[in-house]
Parts: sequence; C-alpha cells; structure tokens
Amino acid sequence: MREEDQHELDNQDDELYEHYSFDAGKLSTPLRVDKFLMNFIENATRNKIQQAAKNGNIHVNGKPVKQNYKVKANDVVKVLFEYPPYEHLLTPEDIPLDIVYEDDTLLVVNKPAGMVVHPGHGNYSGTLINALVYHFDNLPANSDNRPGLVHRIDKDTTGLLVIAKTEHALNHLSNQFAEKTSEREYVALVWGNVNEDEGTVEGHIGRHKKNRLQMDVYEDGSHGKEAVTHYKVLERLGYVTLVSCKLETGRTHQIRVHMKHIGHTLFNDARYGGDKILKGTSFTKYKQFVENCFKILPRQALHAKTLGFEHPVTGEFMRFDSELPEDMVACLDKWRHYAKHKDIE
Repeated sequence: MREEDQHELDNQDDELYEHYSFDAGKLSTPLRVDKFLMNFIENATRNKIQQAAKNGNIHVNGKPVKQNYKVKANDVVKVLFEYPPYEHLLTPEDIPLDIVYEDDTLLVVNKPAGMVVHPGHGNYSGTLINALVYHFDNLPANSDNRPGLVHRIDKDTTGLLVIAKTEHALNHLSNQFAEKTSEREYVALVWGNVNEDEGTVEGHIGRHKKNRLQMDVYEDGSHGKEAVTHYKVLERLGYVTLVSCKLETGRTHQIRVHMKHIGHTLFNDARYGGDKILKGTSFTKYKQFVENCFKILPRQALHAKTLGFEHPVTGEFMRFDSELPEDMVACLDKWRHYAKHKDIE
C-alpha cells in the first residue's frame, strides 16, 4: 500500500482527539451543554458548538450528547474531533498562493496539483491552510476549526477555491454551498466514449464497505448522502472523453465516484482504477502511448474550472474561470493527435 494511502486510511479510523476538557465541579443548577461551553471556550459561537454536538463531537462522561443536554455537577465535558488539536498542525508556511481575486471579505485561489487543502494525519505541512495562515491574519474558523475554508477539493485535483476572510463571509458562503446556490463546474477526462451528450448521475455517496479508501454509490439511499452530478460532453477523443461536470452537491470524491459508477472512470485516477488501460486496443504501441500520457498527467484528470457565488457584502453574483493546467493540456493534445491520426497503432 502506498504511504499516502496508509495515512488516509489511518485518518479514517474512529479515533477522536481531545481538544477541550472541563469538569463541571459543584455546578449548582443544570445548564445546557452549549451554554456551558460558551462560558469556557474563547471565541466559540453557539452555532458552532451546536454543530459540533450534532456531529457527535461533544461527550459528557464518555458518551456523545446533543446540544440540549443539561450539564450537572461533577460532569466531565469533552470536545473531541477526528484530527489532533490544531495548535500542533497549523504552522504558518511561506508557500506561494495563486490568488485569482481578493478583497476585504474573501479571496479566490487556484490550487495546484499535489497540494492538500487542510492538515490531517500524514499531511501536517505544505497544505493550503498552512499557506493561508502565513499570508492572512485572523481568518475565521469553520465548524471543523479550519481557517477560512468554505469548501475543499482533493489533493491531486486542481482549480478554484473561495476562502472567507470574515465570519460573515464564512457563514454566507457556506450557506450558499449548503443551499446549492453556488456554481461549480469541473472538467474531467474520462475513459471510454460517453454515449449521451449530457446527463445526470444521482445516487447517495458513502464510504465503500470493503475498501475504506474509496467512496461508493448507493442508489437505494441506504447508505451515504445524496449526491447529484450533471455532465456534458465537451470533446470525444475515441477511447477517452472530455466532459464538463456541474455539482449540485459536494460529496467526497463525488465526480470521481459518479463517473466510475456510469462506466467512465477518470483517466489516471489511481484510487478508482483509472491508472490502467480501460479502453482501447491491445497493440504494444497503444500501450506505450497511454503510459506516456500517464507520465505527462501523473494524477486524476480533474480540474475545478469555474466557480460562482453571491458576494456576501455586495450581493453581486461573481463567476470565476480558470485555464486547464499544463499537464492536462499536454495530455489532451496527445489524445487529440491520436484520435485524428491513429498513427500510434
């Protein structure tokens, strides 16, 4: 197993890390746990505490409780998360940022391939968050205590992310993503000739029951969370197809999982088997051609191309577009040449 896979697997264990612990002592009158914690945790908001309770992150005497639990004398209240306390993780690092837009409220960045968005087990440095806390002071923390982060994209996916610089912007933008009013378009190169010019993939996405490094689609809704992806063919290149994918929801690995589900795994997506020749001929020259493409694009062929949202202060709908990264462009050029000439075989 690759080292980064092992790190991710380790990170998916059910171990929780203690961030806060308080002994209620001789509490005279029972007090709701959200109000109790408001008295102890600096800069905490009631909304964030309630969200933590909903996520099962607040424990009393060793058991998770809801936000309306009444803390009694001698109760031990702990706040636990799936990641170590951030004072051990959030080291500011002077990492250059490709800033597409910035004002006093927010910024839009273009993330390169290979950059993890936030620290986690095995990735404590070199992340987008490490860069952000170096370049910007006092970014607001989201419900997972991640400064400025409204949404995320995978390590080897490139493209646009919006970062909030104020608490108001964080809440406003997060609500837009939750209410599906933001716009997100990705461009992906997938294996096979996609039959329909456009279509929609629906099906709950949850952790794969056998391979915990993968997500899977559960059409009956028995597992996971609702996920909807709208796709449209941009260019047909024989054994691969360039598609546009617009997200209605934002689940982990959503496009990667949905496209595989309909038989079109992303090109060179090692996690989901796209790093093997899934379509094409058995000729040796073709095999060499594909392997050369893998070398040019050593990651899943996925780019977060456009991003749209309402500005939290002005109310203006803003839409940003980014060029395909060089590795995807070079790979596409090779496939275009192959599709046109078929001289590889």
